Amino acid sequence: MSMIPDEVIEQVRDSADLLAVIGESVELKRSGSDWRGPCPFHGGQHRNFAVIPKKGRYYCFVCKESGDVFSWYMKRLGMDYPTAVREVARKTGIVIPESSARQGPDPREPLFQAVAVAHDWFARQLTESAEAEDARRYLVGRGLDLETLGPQELGYAPRGAAFQTAMTQLGLDPKLLLEAGLLAQREDGTIIPRFRGRLLFPIHDLRGRVVGFGGRLLGPGEPKYLNSPESPVFHKGGTLYNLHAAKNTIRKEGVVIIVEGYFDVLRLVLAGVEQVVAPLGTALTAEQAAILKRFAPQAILLLDSDTAGLKATFRAADELLRHEVRVRVATMPPGEDPDTLVQKGGAEALEPILRDAVDVMERKIQILDRRGWFTGIEHRREALDRLLPTIRATKDPIQRELYLSLVSERSGVGKPVLEHEVATHPEPAARVPESANRPIAQSSGRRPAEPARRAGARTEVQLLRLMIQTEEWRHRAHEELQPEWFESPGHRPLFEILLGLTEAGVAVPPEELSEPLRALWQRVAATDVPLDLTGQANLFAAGARKLEARPALRAWRQLNERIQAAEGAEKSALLAEKDRQTRALQQKYPEEFRTQGYQLGRRAARRPAPPG
Repeated sequence: MSMIPDEVIEQVRDSADLLAVIGESVELKRSGSDWRGPCPFHGGQHRNFAVIPKKGRYYCFVCKESGDVFSWYMKRLGMDYPTAVREVARKTGIVIPESSARQGPDPREPLFQAVAVAHDWFARQLTESAEAEDARRYLVGRGLDLETLGPQELGYAPRGAAFQTAMTQLGLDPKLLLEAGLLAQREDGTIIPRFRGRLLFPIHDLRGRVVGFGGRLLGPGEPKYLNSPESPVFHKGGTLYNLHAAKNTIRKEGVVIIVEGYFDVLRLVLAGVEQVVAPLGTALTAEQAAILKRFAPQAILLLDSDTAGLKATFRAADELLRHEVRVRVATMPPGEDPDTLVQKGGAEALEPILRDAVDVMERKIQILDRRGWFTGIEHRREALDRLLPTIRATKDPIQRELYLSLVSERSGVGKPVLEHEVATHPEPAARVPESANRPIAQSSGRRPAEPARRAGARTEVQLLRLMIQTEEWRHRAHEELQPEWFESPGHRPLFEILLGLTEAGVAVPPEELSEPLRALWQRVAATDVPLDLTGQANLFAAGARKLEARPALRAWRQLNERIQAAEGAEKSALLAEKDRQTRALQQKYPEEFRTQGYQLGRRAARRPAPPG
């Protein structure tokens, strides 16, 4: 069976009438904005089963069964995922185009299933386990009860080996659980649950599948929050908490609200503010900004208003402006965050704050003005140093012109001078060195010096070529690759541009693409890749592993260099660290270490020690 494009799956899901589908076999009655009836899964007689049309989800408050319209057909009629999508498409009159991008089932399906089984088990622990009493009390202490939180499907990971034992009894292979990030391996080889003694927030992909977890530690220890590690199904930098549930409202409202953490999201959603998402404990990434651009042209940043919060706000704003998302900043009262504010005053307390949100450039100028940074020449220069990065980040030409005019008026520096400053000092990430304009391969009698001739650069080019070729590889890249893995000149901005494209088939260079990037695009597009699907899949998998392993191998090489210069006890300690790192690399990246690591080590060993 051919692969169904993601955009078609989203169209089918959005067009489905979940209430009508479930209403064919369950007697439902309206209860507020939801519909309730007896659960068809556990056979209860009470109306504990809820259909939530606004979110396109169903949920049982007793047996915890939940899902979307596709899950309904899969669980009730035993269909696999593609068959369920086609059945819903048939009912809604949507024609699914045939695609030859990939035949057969998704090879990651066992991982999705393993995470789903773990999620179900964790959710039951939160409501049923005696050990989870501390977690239940913790939620009550924050004004959250399990009945209200039910559809959010939180879970609890107990201490000890209970999770491992349960998964073994359910027949799940420990290797699969390791790959899914549900188990972890210590340095001595011991296998343990990754999450222990933590309240768990399920993290979903855009299709609504659980792909990972965020765990909040309830007792003493560090880190307070722990996310699932990178895996074939979970990429932290390309995922946003709650986007799967919020995307339709975001599209409808034309604006996304970005908050800092899980509890901020939960509190706003429970208060009826649904177009809210959060990065996963880190600064907003370019991938996340590109994803949000697909759903809304505008964002409101609702982060803390202390110094750290403002820094995070302005970093996120610049990233969004690079993707032509207009940004407004909402100012929280001192000492408050969205969670505490809405807990005290409900959605009504948040409304004026959102209403009074101002453009990010105006917010920056407000702060600098209050600090008196426009009163003297020295301060004025420093103020411009803080304002110019936002102008540089702004890709929308009209928005940039407005910013230039505003900053010129407030600082007293002429627009031509500001324009020259912006033009002569562009953003480093947007700059493509001259070497990117040279051909990737040249005939020459001497060894080529271009970075693109190195093995790592060739791997980057091959992966970019696959992304240009079909939307399937762009989707895989979004889920499995990270922008920082692309190190050669021009490759990272090209990768991020490709991630933001939504058209099907072969990618076409955007009209606004700079000339250096356009030239690079053309050279990458001309690169040979295997024509058969198996060869492409092997190339993609091997390339992803090489790029992922490269920083670790580089650190290992640097350790060898330090050993060359060390003496005595320091050298003994470094040798022990090298032994530990070597074992870890051989275990995690056996092929990459065999083919790259040894050569790196020999190269480092041949270098003379630095002068003492």
